[in-house]
Amino acid sequence: MEKQNPGKATCLVVVVGPTAVGKTDLCVQLAKHYNTVIVSADSRQFYKEMTIGTAKPSQQEQQGVPHYFVDSHSITEEYNAGAYEQDVLQLLDKLFQEHELVILTGGSGLYVQAVCEGMDAMPDASPETRDQLTKLYEQQGLAPLLHQLQQLDPVYYDQVDRANPQRVMRALEVCQVSGKPYSWFRRQERPERPFQIIKIGLTRNRQELYQRIDQRMDQMLQQGLLEEVKTLYHYREHNALQTVGYKEIFDFMDGRTDWEETVRLLKRNSRRYAKRQLTWFNKTPEYTWFEPGQWQQILAFIDQTLEQKS
Repeated sequence: MEKQNPGKATCLVVVVGPTAVGKTDLCVQLAKHYNTVIVSADSRQFYKEMTIGTAKPSQQEQQGVPHYFVDSHSITEEYNAGAYEQDVLQLLDKLFQEHELVILTGGSGLYVQAVCEGMDAMPDASPETRDQLTKLYEQQGLAPLLHQLQQLDPVYYDQVDRANPQRVMRALEVCQVSGKPYSWFRRQERPERPFQIIKIGLTRNRQELYQRIDQRMDQMLQQGLLEEVKTLYHYREHNALQTVGYKEIFDFMDGRTDWEETVRLLKRNSRRYAKRQLTWFNKTPEYTWFEPGQWQQILAFIDQTLEQKS
């Protein structure tokens, strides 16, 4: 495979996109072309116990390309974007000694942002504050939390994914603990990274993407997703399991839905999740968008950008 030309500054090629768009296949081919490695930014593929429901790339799909932060943690551990930022930066220091170009890929926008721009130095919430918000959510749903957030931080209220209770509660924790809006912390100066960053977004025709999502879900169910979720029931409160593909089956196991409805919700919620991912990444103007099949155009874009930045 062709290697990158010598003499270039180190560069992180970031490839993002919605679930099932085709990130894995493209990034493996890119890694082989540039003789490099892949760092995962999928916040659920970290966990060894979550394989089917996260569409974790198999050894065959990895095609011999080293993948970092896949099966790197156990579901028994708590791991967040701040810790991930520090761990990845330390890893990149080592990888850039051997590779001029490294690929970072995934659909977890917050984790990608942490590596590229840094995590804001936000205060930790007290357990009491967290418990109070969690109880309010469990008893009354998201509506009262959203009302609080609109009062305390109207700027972030307009930006947050209002269907994501973890994001809403985290913002409220910061507001209550610090006495300042969550958005105030997000405006702090971003750290400079000691490497160049090229940002690529992958997309497809919406109908085609949704068909791929439905097909992937059928495949996950055939591979044994229900059995995998059963083994994780004890850890169901873990943040990584409060996500599409797992919470729907937990509801089925608790008798809230029948199986036919569960399958319908798995597919519908996966499509909605893809839409939210696209919304998140589209808010970042630095991404240049391609379809996964535009191989030559993607290579030309990377090479031209490297030339311009060298």
